[in-house]
Amino acid sequence: MSDITSTSTRSTPELSRWQIFWQSKKNQRRIVTAVKLLVAAVVLFYSLLPVLYTISSAFSPVQGVSRQLIPANPTLNNFRNILYEQPFGLWMWNTTKIALISALMSAMITTLTAYAFSRFRFAGRGQLLLGILLIQVFPALMAMIALYSLLDQLGSCCIPALGLNTHGGLILIYMGGAMGLNVWLMKGFFDSIPRDIDESAMVDGATHWQTFWYLIFPLVRPIVIVIVILTFFGVYGDWILPNIMIRKSELFTLMLGLQTFIGNNYGQNWSVFAAGAVLGSILPVTVYILLQDKIVGGLTTGAVKG
Repeated sequence: MSDITSTSTRSTPELSRWQIFWQSKKNQRRIVTAVKLLVAAVVLFYSLLPVLYTISSAFSPVQGVSRQLIPANPTLNNFRNILYEQPFGLWMWNTTKIALISALMSAMITTLTAYAFSRFRFAGRGQLLLGILLIQVFPALMAMIALYSLLDQLGSCCIPALGLNTHGGLILIYMGGAMGLNVWLMKGFFDSIPRDIDESAMVDGATHWQTFWYLIFPLVRPIVIVIVILTFFGVYGDWILPNIMIRKSELFTLMLGLQTFIGNNYGQNWSVFAAGAVLGSILPVTVYILLQDKIVGGLTTGAVKG
């Protein structure tokens, strides 16, 4: 009997300290949490490093890019230069005006278009939706020549306020460019709203506009706010379109104005450029901080409804 007991004891493998440690559920959770924190720290480091270097360059006394996170002799001369010696206020006004008008007009047209596609049945409806989706497949740069020619002809023959070297022409392009995927996004939102609401309103004598404005629009308001904010951010930071369509210095946006500091190969001033970038980022960062609940709420509401 003792031989059998000793044999069974020897056949049982002994667990190492690591195996004993890993079998504990509490230790497993600790390891997983530590790995997540490590990955988050690495991602955060690589995300904030360019921002830190930009801020460092803004306070640097030299014109080049700062090689130190903390400049040896920090100065505010770069901020004085961009604020008092350059038309920085005009650049900010032009950028904010274009971005805000484009975002509001795009959201309005997108909402009405998506409502029509969702609630009405008409000839060519499916083909139009498919066409809107297919257009988004092609890169936006492919349309630059066509858009330039379109604004040139529109401004020379019909409406000068919507031609080249005008903010109106730039807004017109932004309005059309932001409609593609936003129409599909909004249509999915409208499709998730029961049609019983529309039918009950029609029975009570409401028109299509009254049904849309008083009953349907309050339900889709979160996603409309998201579209306005994201469109505003996209237009605010755009450089390609203004660089192609705008040539007059008094119409420059913030991105075009900042380009003047680094566009000359023999006269680059990265410190003033960085100071302008820091000042220009205050507005979008403030908007995001104030409205981040609206952004998250609108996107998550759409995910639940969709």
